[in-house]
Amino acid sequence: MAVSARDLVKVYGKGDAVVRALDGVTVSFAAGQFTAIMGPSGSGKSTLMHCLAGLDTFDSGSVRIGQTDIAQLSDRELTTLRRDRVGFVFQAFNLLPTLSAEQNILLGLELAGRKPEGSWFDTIVASLGLRKRLRHKPSELSGGQQQRVACARALVTKPDVIFADEPTGNLDSRSGAEVLDFLRMSVRELGQTVIMVTHDPVAASYADHVVLLADGRLAGEVARPTTDSVLAALKTLGA
Repeated sequence: MAVSARDLVKVYGKGDAVVRALDGVTVSFAAGQFTAIMGPSGSGKSTLMHCLAGLDTFDSGSVRIGQTDIAQLSDRELTTLRRDRVGFVFQAFNLLPTLSAEQNILLGLELAGRKPEGSWFDTIVASLGLRKRLRHKPSELSGGQQQRVACARALVTKPDVIFADEPTGNLDSRSGAEVLDFLRMSVRELGQTVIMVTHDPVAASYADHVVLLADGRLAGEVARPTTDSVLAALKTLGA
């Protein structure tokens, strides 16, 4: 498994205000698959992703990326793991405005003191249609192009897994479809593993598998999802 959680608990607040955002979640994500996490608002889907990715702590249980138990890592080791083995694509593109597209893509590698693998960089840039945009600053790019730059940045380190949190949330339907097509292609043709949080059944239909959460607990799964099958599953959860 690329990523797994066992008996994961995350609690916010105290006393009467306590909220169990994750209430004993046990779930695994297969390598080389595109998995979507869905659920009603407040179901814990973003909290789960943040805990899986080492962006947030949890109160009990365990998370493994590959064979690495991330709770056993020091802050420095966790930072290194996130930099070298995990890629991130967020709703906000998180590009540095003073850097070109190419500089944004390579920033993580430069911070790690690593050189890009030329053929891999070329493959990513070509797959995302960014060759003619590499010298452009983010302000000179459309929202869809900026998100494709963010996808390239996530992929260029050859991470074990890419976490995508509402990656189409700020995009129009056409640009969103382009990003989702690429994420799916990166799994099928480049062997990537993608875990995506989304509220959009159309976006989820691009995945190989959907994991459903409700009230901080695993509430079902949808194999080979379609927009209709995801909508039907969400309806049973009151979403």
